[in-house]
Amino acid sequence: MVASKVDSLPALNRRAASVAVTGTDDTYLGRCIVPLTVAHPGLTGIHALQEGREAFAARALLAQHAQRSLDIQYYIWRNDTTGTLLFDELKAAAGRGVRVRLLLDDNTTSGLDAVLAELDAHPLIEVRLFNPFAIRKPRALNFVTDFARVNRRMHNKSFTADNQISIVGGRNVGDEYYGAASAVLFVDLDVITVGPVVREVSNTFDRYWNSPSAYPLASIVSAAAAGAAQPTRDAALAHTYMEAVRNLPFFDQLTQGAPSFDWAPVRLLSDSPGKVTGNPGKNGIVADKLRALFGNPQRGLDLVSPYFVPGKDTANEFIGFARRGASVRVLTNSLEATDVAAVHAGYAEWRKPLLEAGVRLYELRREWAGEPGEKQAGGPGSSDSALHAKTFAVDGERLFVGSFNLDQRSMHLNTEMGVVIDSPELARRLALRLDRAIPKRAYEVRLDKDGALYWIERQEGRTLRHDVEPGTTWRKRTAVWLMSWLPIDWLL
Repeated sequence: MVASKVDSLPALNRRAASVAVTGTDDTYLGRCIVPLTVAHPGLTGIHALQEGREAFAARALLAQHAQRSLDIQYYIWRNDTTGTLLFDELKAAAGRGVRVRLLLDDNTTSGLDAVLAELDAHPLIEVRLFNPFAIRKPRALNFVTDFARVNRRMHNKSFTADNQISIVGGRNVGDEYYGAASAVLFVDLDVITVGPVVREVSNTFDRYWNSPSAYPLASIVSAAAAGAAQPTRDAALAHTYMEAVRNLPFFDQLTQGAPSFDWAPVRLLSDSPGKVTGNPGKNGIVADKLRALFGNPQRGLDLVSPYFVPGKDTANEFIGFARRGASVRVLTNSLEATDVAAVHAGYAEWRKPLLEAGVRLYELRREWAGEPGEKQAGGPGSSDSALHAKTFAVDGERLFVGSFNLDQRSMHLNTEMGVVIDSPELARRLALRLDRAIPKRAYEVRLDKDGALYWIERQEGRTLRHDVEPGTTWRKRTAVWLMSWLPIDWLL
């Protein structure tokens, strides 16, 4: 049980329970999707969203096509151009009579109180905050007065329309996740799902929505205290992204009954919302479910995780896989690309033992040159990038896509969710994508004959060797080295 000052939060005795809307086969989305699911009994349709603008457009179009309900759950929702455009879509949907339930983790809602209060004021929109901060200003005080509770967060991400179609994966809502940020492009991954797994997503949403950690916004933030909403939007960028909505072919294909779905058995994995209070219950931990489902890879494991802090137990598992002959390949962020240097410190200590066992490590470069004509969310030419996708495939048979990082925070502190897809074809595509991307976008980490690390960079037919972490200063490397001595892996 996590000790916390829950008595500083309001009582929930007046909160009304609600569940996902059912009987939606007669909606626009239902009429499009039901014939497809009938033709593929027991299977779920999967459509990958790899490019940022496409991922934004898919969410906007789900909101535009919804007729009964929108159930939306996120860790981060920015008050920037893409964030406010999607807020507008929620308001427009409610104006058409759509019930909107928006559940946001409260860790990153600073500055959003007024915007959320404006949304919550609509009679068909209800906003709830998960594991909220009792002290609104300054928020940092909560980490002093109630650290054990507020250190645990809801990292889940889902967007469900009419209980018929869901988007799940790694992306939050904000410019950096959709390729709209001018500084750094996040390399990310979501999937659109239709079929049986959508009901599982809705059931999971209901569990979180009605959990003891979900507080109605109005009980935490008064409209008067919130003040006037001040959206932050770039008009030219907004025009570009709404053009992406108009040009996304997926929904036209859906209307015509011919969208590009891969059909496969799919199951949803989700932590229990009780994980944030230290009471996940039986079978309530995603990390345990993943271990049970994926077992011991015999042929290979391809892992993509922006934050890779395996810890002793997982590192030993990976070492065992490699020593038994499985090909183990890990892609994570380099020090120059990561947005959390402390996480890199937690990862760095495991590089040498993993490499010695035969695990292959690759670290995404911050800057890489796109091929002529290559489609990039951030535009042509070079792009500053950071890895944010979370996916892995085992033995070329099944893969996971979701919010789960292979780090200690995802394993033990935050709640996570994602889908396991039994599809050799999709697993093969992930392997091929890594085969193509790694040489031009990532450093390969190696050990020399004396056991020292070095980094291989492949660029325009040349192979460069770096004997220190590329693209970094000695000050940054020293800071990471010092952090690696701190006993903070359990926080990372």
